[in-house]
Amino acid sequence: MTAPLRIRRAEEADVRAIHAIETASFGDPWSEHSFRSMIVIERVRATIAEREGTLVGYCIAWLLGDEAELANLAVAPGARRHGVGATLLDDLLAALDPDDVTVYLEVRDSNASAQALYRSRGFTASGRRKGYYARPKEDAILMRRRRIDGRW
Repeated sequence: MTAPLRIRRAEEADVRAIHAIETASFGDPWSEHSFRSMIVIERVRATIAEREGTLVGYCIAWLLGDEAELANLAVAPGARRHGVGATLLDDLLAALDPDDVTVYLEVRDSNASAQALYRSRGFTASGRRKGYYARPKEDAILMRRRRIDGRW
C-alpha cells in the first residue's frame, strides 16, 4: 500500500528538491532563483506533495481576483501515475475563492497524460500558442476551467 500524501505550502528549504523535479520534468526548466522568488509572493499559491517525508511533486499558481493561472505542476519521475498530480490539482481547485473563478493553464501539445488529467477536472481547450515551448520547440494548448456559483 502506498503511504498517504501530505500537501503543504512550499518553503525555502524545499526549493532544491522542487528544482530537481523541475529539471527532470521539463526541457526548459525554471531556475532555483525563480522558485525562491515565487514562493514568497502573496498572490502565488506554491504547494508541495510529500510522501513519507520525501517531496514528490509541486504546484505553482498565480491567484489574481476572479482568475488563476496554473503556472507549473510537476511530479517526480518515480512518483508519476500514483495520483500525485491529481491531488495537487484538486488541492489548488479546492482552495480557490468560492466566487466565480476561471483557471487557465498552458500544456504541451504532446503531453496527453497532463491534458487527460486537466480534462478530468473540467478543463477544456480554449486555444493554441504556436511555438510556445522552446526545448523542444512545440505548441502549447491553452486550457481553462470556469467556476460559476460555487460549482465547476
